[in-house]
Amino acid sequence: MNLLSVTGLKKYHYSGILNRKEIRAVDGVDFEIGKGKALGLVGNSGCGKTTVARTVLRLTEPTAGSILFEGIDITGLRGRSLKPLGRQMQIIFQNPESSLNPRMRVYDALLEPLRIHKLCRSDEEEQKVLDLIETVNLNEELLFRYPHELSGGQLQRVVIARVLSLNPKLIVADEVTSMLDPLVQSQILNLLKDLQNRLGISYLFISHDMDVVEWMCDDIAVMDKGKIVEWK
Repeated sequence: MNLLSVTGLKKYHYSGILNRKEIRAVDGVDFEIGKGKALGLVGNSGCGKTTVARTVLRLTEPTAGSILFEGIDITGLRGRSLKPLGRQMQIIFQNPESSLNPRMRVYDALLEPLRIHKLCRSDEEEQKVLDLIETVNLNEELLFRYPHELSGGQLQRVVIARVLSLNPKLIVADEVTSMLDPLVQSQILNLLKDLQNRLGISYLFISHDMDVVEWMCDDIAVMDKGKIVEWK
């Protein structure tokens, strides 16, 4: 069984009041992601990659189509029904700084999801945070710094650690290395690949960089104007 199966996915927007114009951001997309596998979505800006991701994660409502996660149709889930799904499907954004509270130390940022989802006892919290920071190859001395005191690469590692705290089965990586210099980009990609091998995580990897997705992904779908136009 595939972890994720998407069939006939559509997301239409409408602009204007008197002369409404239909915008087909996603227009009939089909794909599957196996457990422990990675699918790359590539294409120019505005082709619909991020809209696909947000719709799959149910951050935005689909216009049509079906989304199966572990064989369960999640297309029509609403409200509280989505909460358990949120732990299993996570996203890492392009700008790590925007994903972290600037007034919250790294330690507290990693502790927050553990407490919200009640994933460990209070006497286990410190060790759990230490384990998370070690998993992403950061020194524990960074735990008591604020986001503005970290480099871009360190910030992205913290965001990855925060996502890992929820033990997700699927991670959407949306241009996660595009704001980093080449050396740090390589380090982050190696980390993501290592986590996939060790933890069996599946990825939906969104990028405009074909070299990156060719190295990271098992399959590559090329998008243009809301459609998948080629498979590699």
